[in-house]
Amino acid sequence: MNIKKGDQVKIMKGKDRGKSGKVIKVAPLEGLVTVEGLNLHQKAVRAKTANEKGQLVKLPTPLNVSSLAVICPACGKATRVGNRRPAKGPKERYCKQCSATI
Repeated sequence: MNIKKGDQVKIMKGKDRGKSGKVIKVAPLEGLVTVEGLNLHQKAVRAKTANEKGQLVKLPTPLNVSSLAVICPACGKATRVGNRRPAKGPKERYCKQCSATI
């Protein structure tokens, strides 16, 4: 999976198509990613005490990884991500369009 927590992603499919946001949670075994403020659903929450009122809370729902594209910080486009290993040093992710390190 080439999407990491903290990446800027663009949604390519679904009701929020074309919108972008920051990744807040990644579940690599299930292939799901949660994006901040996107793909929201409402959940009814009961009152905890007698003085409180119940309310509707909007929570982000996980999206499939295949419907997301990483936004390159250098060129600002939605792109695919590649992995390369320089001669010395750790493995790094790069943009397949402009070859900048992500």
